[in-house]
Amino acid sequence: MDKLNNVLIVGLGLIGGSLAKCIRQEFPDIRLTGISHRAETVATALEEQIIDEAGGDFASAAARADVIILSTPVSVTLTYISELADCRLKKDVIVTDVGSTKTAIMNAAEILREKDITFIGGHPMAGSHKSGIMAADVDLFENAYYLLTPVSDAQQPACRLLQHLLRGTRSKFLTVTAQAHDQMTGMLSHLPHIIASALVNQSDDFITRFPLARRLAAGGFRDITRIASSDPTMWTDILMSNRKPLLAHLSDWQQRMTHIHAWLEQGDREAIFDFFSAAKETRDGLPVHKEGAIPAFHDLYVNVPDYPGSIAEVTGILAVENISLINLKILETREDIFGILQLTFKNKKDVERAKQAIDSQSSFTSFEK
Repeated sequence: MDKLNNVLIVGLGLIGGSLAKCIRQEFPDIRLTGISHRAETVATALEEQIIDEAGGDFASAAARADVIILSTPVSVTLTYISELADCRLKKDVIVTDVGSTKTAIMNAAEILREKDITFIGGHPMAGSHKSGIMAADVDLFENAYYLLTPVSDAQQPACRLLQHLLRGTRSKFLTVTAQAHDQMTGMLSHLPHIIASALVNQSDDFITRFPLARRLAAGGFRDITRIASSDPTMWTDILMSNRKPLLAHLSDWQQRMTHIHAWLEQGDREAIFDFFSAAKETRDGLPVHKEGAIPAFHDLYVNVPDYPGSIAEVTGILAVENISLINLKILETREDIFGILQLTFKNKKDVERAKQAIDSQSSFTSFEK
């Protein structure tokens, strides 16, 4: 890594902070410079030794960098790309981003390529329900797909160098075109977020007429609409930058809903059965416990009796085993004396360790969905 002495990370949120931690762990001699629109975020990153120095002026920090990682929302990244075109950069600098959509970014980056500045689009497909620099996690990207969008084979050496710099993420790097990326993420990530949010909004109107439905929604409905809790600012930005693929996906979805509506009106039992049968066959054939377009949820459910200290007993077992929780919920969907404790972990490995510890060290039973 002799060629890479200084890495500039613009945006020190969950993704930017986690990338900094991964680079720091793998290459402690590389100097990490950070920029954020919030001074307190930079101060925290310095205090936690996530970065070595604050970037201050963007143009000056960019001029010193061997690699520039734009870890900002797509709309902000577009602005930074425009500014980079007017900066005096190192001849061999590599510029990349982490945006959830790629076509708009790659089109904007043409202005850099015209100046012989290497730009390689990137998208680490990982996330968390938490955000901000304090949520930064060196294990965030482990086994997740990290998609890269070079524009030509001539960029392969720079692409390999970038992968080497980011090897501490322990991601699975794949190369795709920007157009293919946006079509796939539009179908497998963006459309599901729209549908989940629409279901939640529809249920909100429904609950005003049937208040008991709020309690019933705490079970499966809450699980299947979980992604609707995502940051609305981020998702507005994503939809606006991926409009063309999403309009096509939404048209297809509306047509399919029209078919189901017609089958119900006609009482077409065979068509409805075929609809569910085809979905089951496809769903059962999907990879199990793999990180995909939507980050997997690593949950363990524990049946606990309703007596003082039962939850503390479970969390105490996890503490002794040094297993970190990222979230805990009590599901109030049972009418008997047992409740269900939903425990959320960072990864599948922690789920398996927690299940083994709880099942072997307590009278409680645990299960995965």
